Amino acid sequence: MEADIASQAVGLGTNTDFSLMSLFFRADIIVKSVIIILIVCSVYSWAVIIDKYRLFKKINKSSEEFEEKFWNSKSAETFYNGLPAKVNDPMAVVFQDAMESLLKKKSKNNLSERMSTFLEVGIEKQMFKIDKGFTFLATVGSTAPFIGLFGTVWGIMNSFQSIAISRNTSLAIVAPGIAEALFATALGLLAAIPAVVAYNKFNTDSKKYSQKLENFSKRFLTII
Repeated sequence: MEADIASQAVGLGTNTDFSLMSLFFRADIIVKSVIIILIVCSVYSWAVIIDKYRLFKKINKSSEEFEEKFWNSKSAETFYNGLPAKVNDPMAVVFQDAMESLLKKKSKNNLSERMSTFLEVGIEKQMFKIDKGFTFLATVGSTAPFIGLFGTVWGIMNSFQSIAISRNTSLAIVAPGIAEALFATALGLLAAIPAVVAYNKFNTDSKKYSQKLENFSKRFLTII
């Protein structure tokens, strides 16, 4: 390993290319691995962010339309019979599953209590689907800076070893290695910041939507 660092130290003195691709290819296998991990995390985070943004935009609109149609209908059973076999809106799914379970039961004893249970189970099931991917965003937001910091520490260690082996304290010797190290930190922050912001926003949106489902369930129970 020392021979590799020594050869890097000799070549780095004349290498002034600090482009991102050059920094990546000059880095050793550990720093390269850190950079690749952070890039993959960042790309997947953005995929989750875009997907959740579209999801909340879609379900907020579809749920409003569903509620409007529901409260304008003659009865819950009539409205249920008019629904298509497969609905995509979470609120519609909760209502459809609850009505299906209710109509299958012949006994009408403890109707309100059983409907409340059906609705609670349905809401929990739908919110589990909606919240899928939140854990990944939270994990990236909390760990990416430390992964980047690990790459930075490793790169700076290599830079100091280059100084010791070459016995040259010139900035030209250590600057490329430090630049590679700081590149890992920058990528860590680049992956973490959007993930944290998106997680906080979508977590708030999720709580608001969950409350909307619960409010609908309570109002629905009053007409049973």
